[in-house]
Amino acid sequence: MPIEATDTLGIASEKIPEEFLLELPKTDLHVHLDGSIRIPTLIDLAREYHIDLPSYTEGGLRETVFKERYANLGEYLRGFGYTKAVLQSEIALERCAYELAQDNQAEGVRYLEVRFAPQLHVHRHMNAVTVLRAVNRGLKRARDEFNARPTVSGGQEPAFEYGIICCAMRMFREGFSEYFTNLVEAHRYAPSKEVYRLASLELARAAIIARDEYGLPVVGFDLAGEEAGYPAMDHAEAFSYAQKNFLKKTVHAGEAYGPESIFQAITELHADRIGHGTYLLEPDAISDGEIKDRDHYVRRLGEFIADRRITLEVCLTSNLQTNPQMKNLSEHTFRKMRAARLSTTICTDNRTVSNTTVTRELRLAVEHLGLNRHDLKSIIIYGFKRSFFPGSYQVKRGYVRSIIDYYESIERKFFGNNV
Repeated sequence: MPIEATDTLGIASEKIPEEFLLELPKTDLHVHLDGSIRIPTLIDLAREYHIDLPSYTEGGLRETVFKERYANLGEYLRGFGYTKAVLQSEIALERCAYELAQDNQAEGVRYLEVRFAPQLHVHRHMNAVTVLRAVNRGLKRARDEFNARPTVSGGQEPAFEYGIICCAMRMFREGFSEYFTNLVEAHRYAPSKEVYRLASLELARAAIIARDEYGLPVVGFDLAGEEAGYPAMDHAEAFSYAQKNFLKKTVHAGEAYGPESIFQAITELHADRIGHGTYLLEPDAISDGEIKDRDHYVRRLGEFIADRRITLEVCLTSNLQTNPQMKNLSEHTFRKMRAARLSTTICTDNRTVSNTTVTRELRLAVEHLGLNRHDLKSIIIYGFKRSFFPGSYQVKRGYVRSIIDYYESIERKFFGNNV
């Protein structure tokens, strides 16, 4: 049924059919593999690997683990303990990557960047490259099956493509994985930030090896985890290594902390994109007492990011779930971002943990945040343009052109020449 878009004053402006949103070619540039496992698959793998779950039904897990709202980011992240536990074999990693790609293809996503922390799955039987190769096998199989369709191979519609983003962890402790337990034990008397530095640098090196020696489409390096108390600068060496080896960078920042976190991401880690960036334009979220003129700081930071087209990977449902002070989506800062002409793209973050899809996130933006058809096209196409596409620049330009042509054909199908 049609969705009613509103302008910035909340006045109805046009009808956007949900079928139109579903059929559009889309991206998801911020989606975590371990937060996007199909619940039946989670249950199946838990039984196979003898992992205890609070419930063995989808309804039970929705009630106890994967909730509609969470008290904070920590509670939101609790579900990852279960998904991580079942992703400790090559078979499980390959299966879940394959299914994630299929789920995206089913709703019109044509370019997907899957991110996860390989070191959470490293143990005596799998190193980081082994983990990455398993995930790639699943994604590649789904891509090859999709692109073998006559309409794709015949050029009537664009192909499905993907990239892999490696996530370093801002912090970790014993028990996060066998890899992290061994690392902590080996450096028991070293400062924590030194151990964090070593882990992220080792992952950056593994990412480059996976890309350059094994030909895997590792397209980006990320920093994830709790922001407060775990500054981005502790990981500067790893991001410098990524930079020197032409690996693009995105950083979780401004999700549960203030603008200072985003400042560190772009100045210390040279981020090309920002994961979330929810508090970028919120002076009241600043914690640094040395920043006296908060409004001026936020204005300058926003201008810097806008001028350099550093794209914000916005995850509406996830932000609503993990920020209890945000009572509904109409309060989300996405509207401010658009008014400031910042580069934004709509993402899911975690399809299972947030019980969402890209299509649903776009629909929510239309319903609650004044996204009209012009904005919609700009945001979706910019997702393709600001992707970390694994091919050459010339190949990427051709791919984006095919996406724009296909997008406009869908527009004509639904709206005739009124596009």
